[in-house]
Amino acid sequence: MRAVVEGLGSPYSLADLLPAVYQEDPFTVGLSAGWDEVLAPLISTLDCLSAYLDPQLAPEDFLGWLADRLGTQLDEKWPLDRKRAVTAHALTGHRVRGTVAGTCERIALATGGRVELFDSGGVVTSRTPGAVFPADGPSAVLVRVTIDDDRNAAPVDLEALMQECVPAHVPYRTEVVRP
Repeated sequence: MRAVVEGLGSPYSLADLLPAVYQEDPFTVGLSAGWDEVLAPLISTLDCLSAYLDPQLAPEDFLGWLADRLGTQLDEKWPLDRKRAVTAHALTGHRVRGTVAGTCERIALATGGRVELFDSGGVVTSRTPGAVFPADGPSAVLVRVTIDDDRNAAPVDLEALMQECVPAHVPYRTEVVRP
C-alpha cells in the first residue's frame, strides 16, 4: 500500500538527533540518511493520519482498505467520487441497513440513479382486540432504479448489491429504467 516515495524527505533527520560525536562520522551520517529515506513515508502517514481516515481526503489506493474496515464493499469499476461517497456513507448506512430507506440510499449511492422500493409488507398491527388480519400473502420487494443519464451511471452488479441490502428470506425483483 504505502511504500517508498521518490524524493520524499523526512522532516526529522535522524542524524540531527545523534550526539555530536556521531554527527561528525560520515558512515553514521550516511547510515542515518538511509533510515530517513525508509522512515519518510511512515512519518508522512502518521503526520497526516486524520486525512487517511477521512473518506473524502484519503489517497485512492487507501480508500479500499478504509471501506473494508468500515464494513462496505467498493467496486473497482466505480469512479473515485462514487467510491468516496459509499465509504463516507458506510457508518450511517449500518444504522438503517435492511430498512426501506437504507436499501434505497445504498442502491442510489452505488448506481447513481433514483431508487423506488415497493415492499409488499408482512407486518400487520391493530389497536382493536380480535381484529381480523388480512390474508397472508407472500412478502416480496420490487426495486426500480431510474437512471437519467448513462454517463453518470456507474457499472454495478445489481444482483450482488440486492443480496447485500435485502434480508435473505425476502424474494425481490429489480427493474432498471432508462429514459
